[in-house]
Amino acid sequence: MKKALFLLFFLVPFFSFGQSNFSRAEEMVMQNKPQEALPFLEMSVSEEPSNINAWLYLGIVYEQLGRPEDAIAAYRRVLPTAGNMSASVANNLGNVYFNIGNTELAEQFYSQAISFNAVFSNAYLGRANTRIKTGNLQNAITDYEQYLTLEPRSSQRGNIEQLVSLIRSGIAAEERRIIAAEDEARRLAEERQRLLESVSASLQSAVKFSQGISSGAEGVELYEGAFELD
Repeated sequence: MKKALFLLFFLVPFFSFGQSNFSRAEEMVMQNKPQEALPFLEMSVSEEPSNINAWLYLGIVYEQLGRPEDAIAAYRRVLPTAGNMSASVANNLGNVYFNIGNTELAEQFYSQAISFNAVFSNAYLGRANTRIKTGNLQNAITDYEQYLTLEPRSSQRGNIEQLVSLIRSGIAAEERRIIAAEDEARRLAEERQRLLESVSASLQSAVKFSQGISSGAEGVELYEGAFELD
């Protein structure tokens, strides 16, 4: 019995030592310990550059540690060879760019994720949020609705439906404002045109009246001196 316990005590550190860098890192990631996971992930991608999950975890850890540029570099490094994980990598790139305020690249990579996998729901949600920031509201609604189609039981459903309702109300109000403004502009233009025509007609009458007086004066001048006495 003592011999067996001694053997077990001896083998535990051996197996622990034999654990791969990736499996150690994965444990740390699952325990939400990004700082502890980082060195194991960096060694893992160095040892196994084809390990897509290791690159994904590395990017996530960099994000958690406030290193977005390193996260972007990790995701971009693996994206061309990510295979069936391409949508996840592109979506993560979209998330990083969204978080640092680069809406153009965020939308680009969310769209790329969707092109890799048309039912990748999170990419629709991310792109919808990006389009809200850029004012592309109609297309944002389309993406939100597509997300809810793919995720009908989403915990965010109520919030999304409320947001879509607000957007639609705002769009309708803006359309009414534009129509009202166009009507007012048309009314003012018509009123201005009537005023111009009225002033123009008055000027034309004045011109004709002036011409009549001028002709009469010229006729009087023809008789100048006709009634002089001797």
